[in-house]
Amino acid sequence: MDKNTAGISGQYTRSNNDYNQPDDPASSSRRGRYKHATVRQWGHPPRTAPEHNEFYHYSAACSSQPLLRRSVNPPQDFNSLIKQEIMDGLVSKSGRFGHRYDGRHHGRYASSIKKYTSAAKRPLNQAEQSQLMRLLQNFTATRSWNWRSLTTTLHSFTSAGVFTPHSPIDERVKRTQAALLSTLLDAIIFKCSQKPQARDIDAQGVANLMWATAKLVDNGQERTPELNKAVAALMSHVNAHKEQFIPQNIANLLWAMAKLVDYGQELTPGLKGAVAALLPHVDAQKNQFIPQEITNLLWAMAKLAGNGQEQIPEFKEAAAVLLPHVIVQKDQFKPLDVANLLWVMAKLVDNGQEQTPEFNEALATLLPYVNAQKNQFNPQHIANLLWAMAKLVDNNQERTPEFNQAVAALLPLVNAQRNQFIPQHIANLLWAMAKLVDNGQQQTTEFKEAVATLLPRVNAHKDRFNAQGITNLLWAMAKLVDAGQQRTPGLNEAVAALLPHVNAQKDQFNAQGVTNLLWAMAKLVDNRQEQIPELKRAAAALLPHVNTQKTQFIPRHVTNLLWAMAKLVDNGQRQTREFKETVAALLRRVNEEIGQFNAQGISNLLWAMAKLVDNKQERTPEIEEAVAALLPHVNAEKDQFIPQHIASLLWAMAKLVDHGQQRTPELIEAVAALLPRVNAQRANLTPQEIANLLWAMAKLVDHGQEQTPEFNEAVTGLLPHVRAQKNQCNAQDIANLLWAMAKLGELIELDVLTSTFKTLVDRISSNPQFYQQAILMSLWGVMVCCARLSLVPNTSEGNVLEKHMDDLFIRLENTSPDNEEDQHTIAMAARWLGRPCPFVPHYHAIVSKRQSDFRNQLQSCIPSLRIEEEKSLNSLPPVDLLLPDHNMVIEVQGPSHYVGGDFKTRKGSTLLKIALLQKAGFEVIEIPINMFWNRDSMKRCIDQIKARVDISSQRHGSVSLKRRWADAAYVTDEKGRQPSDHGYLTAEEHSIEQTSKPAKRKKTTSQ
Repeated sequence: MDKNTAGISGQYTRSNNDYNQPDDPASSSRRGRYKHATVRQWGHPPRTAPEHNEFYHYSAACSSQPLLRRSVNPPQDFNSLIKQEIMDGLVSKSGRFGHRYDGRHHGRYASSIKKYTSAAKRPLNQAEQSQLMRLLQNFTATRSWNWRSLTTTLHSFTSAGVFTPHSPIDERVKRTQAALLSTLLDAIIFKCSQKPQARDIDAQGVANLMWATAKLVDNGQERTPELNKAVAALMSHVNAHKEQFIPQNIANLLWAMAKLVDYGQELTPGLKGAVAALLPHVDAQKNQFIPQEITNLLWAMAKLAGNGQEQIPEFKEAAAVLLPHVIVQKDQFKPLDVANLLWVMAKLVDNGQEQTPEFNEALATLLPYVNAQKNQFNPQHIANLLWAMAKLVDNNQERTPEFNQAVAALLPLVNAQRNQFIPQHIANLLWAMAKLVDNGQQQTTEFKEAVATLLPRVNAHKDRFNAQGITNLLWAMAKLVDAGQQRTPGLNEAVAALLPHVNAQKDQFNAQGVTNLLWAMAKLVDNRQEQIPELKRAAAALLPHVNTQKTQFIPRHVTNLLWAMAKLVDNGQRQTREFKETVAALLRRVNEEIGQFNAQGISNLLWAMAKLVDNKQERTPEIEEAVAALLPHVNAEKDQFIPQHIASLLWAMAKLVDHGQQRTPELIEAVAALLPRVNAQRANLTPQEIANLLWAMAKLVDHGQEQTPEFNEAVTGLLPHVRAQKNQCNAQDIANLLWAMAKLGELIELDVLTSTFKTLVDRISSNPQFYQQAILMSLWGVMVCCARLSLVPNTSEGNVLEKHMDDLFIRLENTSPDNEEDQHTIAMAARWLGRPCPFVPHYHAIVSKRQSDFRNQLQSCIPSLRIEEEKSLNSLPPVDLLLPDHNMVIEVQGPSHYVGGDFKTRKGSTLLKIALLQKAGFEVIEIPINMFWNRDSMKRCIDQIKARVDISSQRHGSVSLKRRWADAAYVTDEKGRQPSDHGYLTAEEHSIEQTSKPAKRKKTTSQ
């Protein structure tokens, strides 16, 4: 509801920029609540109450009486109300009676001002107010006035807009307003503090004065200590008179208290007590409330709940008893009521109201009226209705046909009334449309037109948005872009226009505002919003506020902030000292709130920490502790993870492990818990998620992941979806897929690997936008596939892939990467293709103890054998042992050379090295390290090598390069034939002679 309008007799709206809530629709007002009187007419009191009798029957002559007793025709002479003789008469009466004067004439005069504005159907304009203030300089209330005069005067003047601040305000007018209001409030406070027998306070007056104080604040009056004191004094009388309040009073009182709370009134025990005292009367008098009162009551409860009022049983019961009356009186609700009621229902649900059958029935009753009354909605109604629809959907409201029709009916009105939306409406509308899209709203032509209509208005009103408006707008634009909104010049200009205001208003953003802003900026950058200097400055300006407000962030905020900061860093944001301090502060909050994170929170947090570490964020104790605390929750929440979470979690764990995270039992259990979910959800995964999952599984394998049945099922289950969704893969997806499938080596059947690679490499050729890292990953993957094919006899399948390898290499010819791993990839590709390498790669030689022991044993058995260790041949990675006199290489293969350490399924990197050595003309002998686990096995290996060396010496003495290539003793068998056919020593009963007869293979053009 809008803070612009009142709950009773306040049919006039004020023009301002007060839009602190994106979800604040207009509080309705029942026009003519008092007809042309200030308060509900009271019956004449008995003659035993002379003071009250005197109020109604006093007939002393004065110059103002004829005017005060007749009705006022609005166009007729406002000047009649501001004649000096009127004020002279009032001053005269006050002076004549002194302390016995009860203020009745002043009250009647105030009532005449109210009658004038009621007939004119508008409050006093600035010129009228200024003229009236000249007259009211001597209009002074005193403590001798009776309760009714005070009530009439303050209510009438407030309703007529006498105290409303206009801009620019005349200082004289301001002083007069303050003086007059001060005397009235002082007299009210005095009356409220009198002993019961001395005061004449009644229920109607309490209700009217509470309404007036709320309306004063709603119209822009400052909440002075005196006004706060008056509110507190009146609040104490709500409970005392609770039995005397009629339905209208109850509605107005709750509306007033809600409005005051919405403007910063603390939820004091007195206020809570007053609310609690009134709620049972809502139930008791439920059948007597008219439509507008039902609207105001529900609005008040929604506002109170939104501002921290506990939803005590009486509160929930009051809301529940009113909903059936919405259905009963549905035909009596005006467009304003319909808009407000839908806002109220959305707000109540947002604050925990259960969506009971009565609630759903009331909602279903109101929705058709949106379409039926669409042409009667003003801009504020449109903004509030779309906000309400968005909020309801966000709280799991079913998108019924009536719901969709209501949204569709409102969208064209956005375009039609675009020039009438104030900044608050623009912010609320864009927020609502973004939220609707986020919950499945189709971006129809009308929807896109509405967005396009609003964006230029952002730029036009950029200087009038407050902190919350800026937050909602940037969040909305980020969400729309994330949902596929085209990045039009209008959108870019709107973003650019708002960013400087983030820095300017940085001290006004609350915890949620800071969170949403950083999230929005991260999303915009992630969706290719250029990192303009204003965006970097805006993000930097917010970081200190994360640290200072850290205790105010709820778990959802912590999650979104860490996600946003990780995403900003991933897109080039500098990790300054403030940035690192902010990350550390948030990570400590993760540990403090560890039990409060849901499935999505756990997923986003682990992803964020992995991304930060991947961007050179130091693995601090805070990160270590947060990861350790979160991992057990992965297993606990495993059934709650959607496909996106599963992909993000496995990617994050793989990335963390790749940066030094220990494979603790908790991490191993978390991976094991997720793998069955991969298989179960594989049909729902996007191409990017499939690519990330395969990348993660390959990376985990690289760090010792066991080859369990669930792991194998996950890999094999994903591969058909790679081919099915090939046209939706972007450059990064393709690179990740090629790299991952190559890394998994013999775990993937060669036929499947080859067909999938051919599918994907065609996408490389048609996509010139591959960046360097993606090209390097793709080049390595294609090389591994060619390597596997080269180890199979009688195949030319690798020829097509070699052409793609050549194309990729050409795209890297003029590059010289600093990363050693990338240098190795280029060097190996150059060697494979017979091209010159632009640099000499550097390799690190690592001699394992097993390898050294075996060399010593082999040397002692064959003293004449020349053995070189860790020798790099032709710019290739160093070999374990080289027998240079025999062009023979011995590779001692530890667990890291096999998928899952099974000593059977070789990794892609192992296969590539073997193929490159064979291609260079070396005979390769692979010895799994498990052959060294007992002396007999090692002795048999040495005996077989000795026999092989003897055969080589007897055969030629020296062997030509061409012949050595043809006789290479390594032939890959994809069908699981005997190890002797593989050329590596895995079975004790197979002799070297058996493995020295490789099948001949066709010569390829690259040879």
